[in-house]
Amino acid sequence: MGPIEQLSHILPACTEVVDRIQVMQMNDPTPCEKFTVLDVLDHMMVLGGTFSYLFRGEQAPELAPSGAYGWVPAKEFRDVMDDLADAIASPGALERTMETPLGRMDGDTFARLIAFDGLVHGWDLATATGQRLQLPAEVVEAVAAFAHGALSDDMRDGNTFKQPTDAGPSAGAIEQLAAFSGRTVPVAG
Repeated sequence: MGPIEQLSHILPACTEVVDRIQVMQMNDPTPCEKFTVLDVLDHMMVLGGTFSYLFRGEQAPELAPSGAYGWVPAKEFRDVMDDLADAIASPGALERTMETPLGRMDGDTFARLIAFDGLVHGWDLATATGQRLQLPAEVVEAVAAFAHGALSDDMRDGNTFKQPTDAGPSAGAIEQLAAFSGRTVPVAG
């Protein structure tokens, strides 16, 4: 399963989670250490907006997080994710070589990393707000297969990714992938 198909499931699933976030949850902590719900939303929107330019072969402007909204930016999030999906599916995007925050790479590899990051951050948002991120098993399996081959020890800098944790034997595939990224996953008891 290619990254465009993966993201065609992941981005809408994340958007559905964002649609259900309550204003009073915006400052709640998430499993993404040091990030609140607002921080994860800003992170996803700033990087998603920036990456849209890269996939189109354009110079990205300096985008910055909002800092605060006073509302849940569900429409803004949806607009950024829709634009990112369009950019990744644009002609030549997956073949284009680009400078990314993780180094120089081809668009296909970078889109797969975005699918991994988006899935884990979607799980962060869902977990922090008492929801479940709903994705087909084959999407999670495809992202996990890529992540296990792509996530090297030098990428585990303690910020971008941490050392894997143990999600416990009863954890689902998304929770196992979150633990692989270094998240502390609540163990079902």
